[in-house]
Amino acid sequence: MVTGVRDFGTARGFWMQDPRPDDDPATSEGIFVFTGRQSPEVAPGDALRVSGDVTEFRPGGQDSGHQSVTQLTGAEWRPDGAARGGLPAPVRLDAGSVPERYAPEAGGGSIENSRLRPGRYALDRYESLEGMRVSVRDVRVTGPSTKHHELWVTTDPRQNPTPRGGTFYGSYEQQNSARLKVSSLLPLDTHPFPQANVGDGLGGVSEGPLDYDKFGGYTLRATTLGRHQDRGLERERTRAQHRDELSVATYNVENLSPASEPAKFERLAEGLVTHLSSPDIVTVEEVQDDSGPEDDGTVGADGTLRRLTDEIRAAGGPAYAWQQIDPEDGADGGQPGGNIRVAFLYNPERVSFTERAGGDATSPVRVEERDGAPALSASPGRIAPQDPAWEAGRKPLAGEFAFRGRKVFVVANHFSSKGGGDLKGDQPMEGRFQPPARHSEPQRIEQAKLVNSFVRDVRKIDKDALVVAGGDFNDFPFSPALDALRSGGALTSPMDRLPANERYGYVFNGNSQTLDHLLTSPGAGRPEYDIVHLNAEFADQSSDHDPSVVRIRPH
Repeated sequence: MVTGVRDFGTARGFWMQDPRPDDDPATSEGIFVFTGRQSPEVAPGDALRVSGDVTEFRPGGQDSGHQSVTQLTGAEWRPDGAARGGLPAPVRLDAGSVPERYAPEAGGGSIENSRLRPGRYALDRYESLEGMRVSVRDVRVTGPSTKHHELWVTTDPRQNPTPRGGTFYGSYEQQNSARLKVSSLLPLDTHPFPQANVGDGLGGVSEGPLDYDKFGGYTLRATTLGRHQDRGLERERTRAQHRDELSVATYNVENLSPASEPAKFERLAEGLVTHLSSPDIVTVEEVQDDSGPEDDGTVGADGTLRRLTDEIRAAGGPAYAWQQIDPEDGADGGQPGGNIRVAFLYNPERVSFTERAGGDATSPVRVEERDGAPALSASPGRIAPQDPAWEAGRKPLAGEFAFRGRKVFVVANHFSSKGGGDLKGDQPMEGRFQPPARHSEPQRIEQAKLVNSFVRDVRKIDKDALVVAGGDFNDFPFSPALDALRSGGALTSPMDRLPANERYGYVFNGNSQTLDHLLTSPGAGRPEYDIVHLNAEFADQSSDHDPSVVRIRPH
């Protein structure tokens, strides 16, 4: 029985399901029939007799860590006039039918040849239903709608909820098995895909075949899509800093360049002025060069930063100045041609920048003693830019500031991506290797050690020195990389004083998690920390990261 048809894209075909199932809960009764670029002339409810070659397709290629999808290729079919009945009833996915435990332990090896235990592990449960009709009812959105017309829901609303309706990812063992991606097989012109935010609902029944793809794993391909319930999620605003408070923020502006849409600059500026209350210092990540993704040898980014600071003034904010160092062409990873880098924005009415010549793409900044106090040999300067730890990665930028007579050292960071970029990325959480290998992690640990060593050099001269290390560290609060940053008490995470389920500013595959951090030295006292939710939980976003801000009262 045909249960769903995909008649768009380059992987067209249809799902079919045996209307007379066996009694083995570990075996699926459904399968995908692949027809390539050719739309199959079938419809849900058609009864067919089909022959073809049984194959295993692995999304992402044979060398990827993804699980395979059983499918028929080279198929031929004809109507089966003897078949009777409607579509097979869908299997309901909810808190009672999806196990809490995520995957069997295989010591890092493949689970594909293991006996399925669908009553014990979520991945086994989903695998046992691959290609079959499944349904969810009255579910909450935990990952917002994307431009690819997909979103994430949870089938268990009690599983690690955040205060704003998401699902919190708090450890490597907290994968959150109830997460499920939903996309649509319905024509978009007659059934527009909902623009849903985290915390919204899909009311009623959503049902369709269960598929697997390389962008998140198991996916409900909806032939019936529940109604969108807008729960009114609002973008947050942080309070303004007091006169005697230093506010330092971090914001990943996601591949910003003059080639970006004007609305993106306007939205980022509004976020900095209205929602972040015009921080005194901002570490910004993913600032591209002035030609954006065009790979033409350009490395300067003054045009990008001038456009952003002009928009900030137009939005009623301060006349920010900026500091940055141009990278070597093509050496720092990221979008090809973009030459992303980190930079400082700062309000000269509130803080001053101590500029010292000598900083360039390849020269390491040193911490020196001057008049009994730590000082940078170059400001701004890059930390150990030629160390192998920064291969195909962004080099940290250190700068020396002053606030109300107090010297402040700030380090802007953008550690190597989990996706790997130019290097090897991590294995997928939902893949065949369990537990998945974190191939990118050793590089971030080495990067963290270098930043930690820099902070220790500052504190050797003045143990009460005020240091802030901010940015997109591409890792979690519980990760070895963050442990290496905090080693020896050189830095602490003021985020830790937030309630545990509020420590997030990024949403990936329906999990609310933390990649961006502001860490402070003991000399900063007990800062106040705020993650300002204005992007990651929303379908309409100016960046895929939420900014964070820390407010410090120097003593």
